[in-house]
Amino acid sequence: MPARPQALFAMTAENLPLVFPAEVLGRLREAVDIDPDLVAEDFTEPRVREVLARTEILVTGWGCPRLHTAVLDAAPKLRAVLHSAGSVKGFTTPEVWRRGIAVSSAAAANALPVAEYTLAMILLAGKDLLGARERLRTTRAHPGWGVVPGIGNHGRRVGVIGASRIGRRVIELLAPFDLRVSLTDPYVTAPRAAELGVALLPLDGLLRTSDIVTVHAPETPETHHLIGRRELALMPDGATLINTARGGLVDHEALVDEVRTGRLNAVLDVTDPEPLPADSPLYELPGAFVTPHLAGSQGNELSRLGMTVAEEAARLLAAGALAHPVDPGALEREA
Repeated sequence: MPARPQALFAMTAENLPLVFPAEVLGRLREAVDIDPDLVAEDFTEPRVREVLARTEILVTGWGCPRLHTAVLDAAPKLRAVLHSAGSVKGFTTPEVWRRGIAVSSAAAANALPVAEYTLAMILLAGKDLLGARERLRTTRAHPGWGVVPGIGNHGRRVGVIGASRIGRRVIELLAPFDLRVSLTDPYVTAPRAAELGVALLPLDGLLRTSDIVTVHAPETPETHHLIGRRELALMPDGATLINTARGGLVDHEALVDEVRTGRLNAVLDVTDPEPLPADSPLYELPGAFVTPHLAGSQGNELSRLGMTVAEEAARLLAAGALAHPVDPGALEREA
């Protein structure tokens, strides 16, 4: 058998056994020569630099130091970076792309649990989970077995902001349900929206006609406070806003005002700031449901990220191609 190429882990060391448990690490080591006891949290450490000099594949994760010119000069054989998490913007530099180093990301695998969380929240919002919980908490009495008007998911209107990996996966998961789904995304054409099986609307139109709005756009200077006071005012009374993307996409001051009146509900897995200060009214408002950034990969879902990298390494060595390459030209439009 040909010698396995040298690889090196570069991430926060405590995350390695979570992302690469024994079975997944075994799969990775079938393809590459990598030492799980050597994790580069600092590329200047002597032992790291010794291995970096002969490293062909860098296996990165949360906490990877930046790959600036000096690091790349110390890794003359480096040909691929396989990232066991989502965005690579935090540690890649233009020099990576200039040197023709292939970059892969497990963003597609990380999108799955976020989309599953979103699906669950959409269906629960359609059943008025927050309102029903609050009424039961207040009265401590069962309301009886009569029909509750105005709730349910048959024909419920759902608006998706952003056809990102997560946004597209949410649309796929919503397909089996009797929901009316619309999408807004400046980069999606009407024919592409038709392929996805959704109506393409401008943002204002989507907000006006959606009972539930779920946000999956990237945060860029242009999308900061994409959902502000004016946009929230367009949403119908009783509508729910779900945000699993980035907290800065939503004007939280304006959102608090709307939720405080009871006109809108909010499900927030990301906030601005993050974490929220202890005195934030979002912790107490009946129409707010806040979770601590847990929609993404957690617990046993982390090994899916590691397996994505193990399979990517095997594919790269067998076929010279990647299934999940990162397009540097699209980075500005990604989270």
